[in-house]
Amino acid sequence: MAAVQTSGIDAALAGGRLTVDLEALVRNWRRLAALAPSAETGAVVKADAYGLGAEPVVSALSKAGCRTFFVAYAHEGAAVRKAAPDARIFVLTGAAAGGIGVCREFDLIPMLGSREQLVDWLSPNNGAPFGINFDTGMNRLGFLTAEAESMGNLRSRGLCHVMTHLACADDPQHPLNARQLESFQRVAAFFSGIEKSLSNSAGIFLDDAYHFNVTRPGIALYGGEAVNGVANVMEPVAQLETRVIQVRSARASETVSYGATETLKRDTRIAVCGTGYADGFHRASGAGVALRETGRPAGFGFIAGKRVPILGRVTMDLTIFDVTDLPDCAVKAGDFLELFGQNIALDDAARAAGTIGYEMLTSLGARLSRHYLAA
Repeated sequence: MAAVQTSGIDAALAGGRLTVDLEALVRNWRRLAALAPSAETGAVVKADAYGLGAEPVVSALSKAGCRTFFVAYAHEGAAVRKAAPDARIFVLTGAAAGGIGVCREFDLIPMLGSREQLVDWLSPNNGAPFGINFDTGMNRLGFLTAEAESMGNLRSRGLCHVMTHLACADDPQHPLNARQLESFQRVAAFFSGIEKSLSNSAGIFLDDAYHFNVTRPGIALYGGEAVNGVANVMEPVAQLETRVIQVRSARASETVSYGATETLKRDTRIAVCGTGYADGFHRASGAGVALRETGRPAGFGFIAGKRVPILGRVTMDLTIFDVTDLPDCAVKAGDFLELFGQNIALDDAARAAGTIGYEMLTSLGARLSRHYLAA
């Protein structure tokens, strides 16, 4: 039986609630570890653990045996350190001048990606551990691969980790995957005995050659799709629900929501629900936005055992659903309607909004009540 820990807005006051299944999260981490048995499996917990809450997520993974975490910025690492006092915590954007003190204070390991960062970190040099990030084809962060040969001597000054990042691993057949692997293998040859990492979530699903010493799963931990065109084997972790505020009736030919972009084709029972784009449920999920001109249908919710379509535009605080096809007594004020979770896949909801699961999760707003399920 799961115990419920709550945080955020009082559940009785919030228009929506987020439920995070920490046991499902841990099972996903273990599943990813089984796919790369020769490597240590870390966890990417940047952006407040992809919007789900760094403290409970890191605590759950730590208890399950995760010992290596990755964040984007030093202040995120400081927050993770409180939940995982004995873990290794890598800062993926390195340490700009303002972050060096935080990295040193909280024993964080910056992944340095430029000469400027390297000079700043090593002056003064106290032997504190750091990593080097190489760019093998993404043109985002990192040293050029041609610089690797001249950097092997840095091990004596604290170098403990070498990494790069895959640009197209979500497309297993993309030729850039093999080119990046080959480039990183050439880099790795100059750092014998130094720990190395390449694979993000999608990279774990490529062959063993991509796994190296440590893997860095992110979206797959949280139940999102990692590989395009392949059935998602991860369990859903997050469930977003919205509270029904009012059930009302409208007649055929009347319009719904801003812009009068949706005209009712029948007499309709409407459920007005207390979550909108201010809470992270995207405006583009609704009807009457440019995305729909492509012919893609609007999003939907799930209540009383059925999917129900969104009517009109999603607004800042409210989203409107057509519940006509449910029995009159099936939906009432105070009920909760699922936006994504057990019955609507995160990535299906994202596609309806013209985006990806990462953005849906990291957009989740502060007005939601939050509930954490733990064994």
